[in-house]
Amino acid sequence: MAVSGAVRVGVWTVAVVAGVVSAGLIVALVVNPDMADRTASVTGTVVGLAAFVLALITLVHNAATSPGTSGGGRRVRAGRGGIAAGGNVTGNAIGDRSKVVGPATPPGPTPAGGQDRYVRAARDGIAAGGDVTDNALGDDSERQ
Repeated sequence: MAVSGAVRVGVWTVAVVAGVVSAGLIVALVVNPDMADRTASVTGTVVGLAAFVLALITLVHNAATSPGTSGGGRRVRAGRGGIAAGGNVTGNAIGDRSKVVGPATPPGPTPAGGQDRYVRAARDGIAAGGDVTDNALGDDSERQ
């Protein structure tokens, strides 16, 4: 999974702060063991809460970008030899020796902006996230 820039900065910030706090706890343990015990308890609580918040942010981010959620964005994937379109597919000739003959048909209405779409074509498959009209799809196909 690719990590976005803001999430990457957040993770590095938490890692650096945790390293500095750990070094401080080691110094406190050497100087005053009783104080280090209490400090470690409070610090562990704060770091645990920070990790919990980071985990929630990650879950919400993943849920927003996964298919079937109301997050936003579009994912279009095609397997080997597959064809995938995130929107309308109108008046195309796709495949070996395919032809489209005649006037083009205007595409259908465009879906509302911000609507999630996940379009995936498996190996040698064809998938579209919108209307599929007036096409010649596949080997030796012809639409007249």
